[in-house]
Amino acid sequence: MIQLSHVSKSFDTKKVLDDVNWEVPQGSIFGLVGPNGAGKSTILRLISGVLLPDQGEITIAGQNVYNNPSVKKKILFVPDDPYFLPQTTLAEMKKFYEIFYPSFKESMYRKLLNNFPINEHAKINTFSKGMKRQANVILALSILPEVLLLDEAFDGLDPVMRLTLKRILTDQLLERKFTVVISSHNLRELEDICDRIALISDGKVGLNDEIENIRALYHKFQVGYTSLPEHSVFESFNPMHLEVRGNVAVLVVKGDAELLKQQLSETQPVLLDEIPITMEEVFVYEMEGKGYGQIV
Repeated sequence: MIQLSHVSKSFDTKKVLDDVNWEVPQGSIFGLVGPNGAGKSTILRLISGVLLPDQGEITIAGQNVYNNPSVKKKILFVPDDPYFLPQTTLAEMKKFYEIFYPSFKESMYRKLLNNFPINEHAKINTFSKGMKRQANVILALSILPEVLLLDEAFDGLDPVMRLTLKRILTDQLLERKFTVVISSHNLRELEDICDRIALISDGKVGLNDEIENIRALYHKFQVGYTSLPEHSVFESFNPMHLEVRGNVAVLVVKGDAELLKQQLSETQPVLLDEIPITMEEVFVYEMEGKGYGQIV
């Protein structure tokens, strides 16, 4: 298990993380979302031991990460902008990884090469961004890490390669119980693959739960009337989002679905439907509730 306890981190005068407490269960795929500059990449760098927190503690399986080589060799961090030694090929980078990661498995490397259309003997600096990410993923998974940290994992990958990566991660998770943390702006991608999602904003981890539990908490209703009630009727539900079109209102609310339906039915609508809500909508409405992205 990855555990962050009262972790804070600042860069110059800007506090990026403020007293963060967060746990990632072993054997899970955890999605980390948030607006630009929220601290997603910082959290991944802290977990990998690249950065030292100003305050607090980060442990994996009860052991401190920073300046602990025995723990770090079990972690692989794939940054948003992967780094490779200058003028190297993938085959040459493989030899470099084999030196520092004794767990590197040749058979896994060959298997991944068959899944990603990469020429291991071509210079990596000639690759596109998506191909560089594929190369980094091949190296990362070949060491059989116990903790895999992916920053913007799907950025630059075409639809086929995104699907391939998701299949490989889920297959690997079935074969061995390792832990994956993925930061991404693409909620749709995370919704397909993650067990849990955490939302980071204002330096703290807020929304943090299994995807199914989050879906069970947020509800989107379409309510139609012959004569639209006063707005105060809808405001009594404390909607995260309210949109009125003619005599039809669309509300996004948190709570028990059946109780909300009963309360809405008491407003005497002629139409009452619950519309499926996506994780992307949840993220947007949560952030709008914090004032992020609103037009004033």
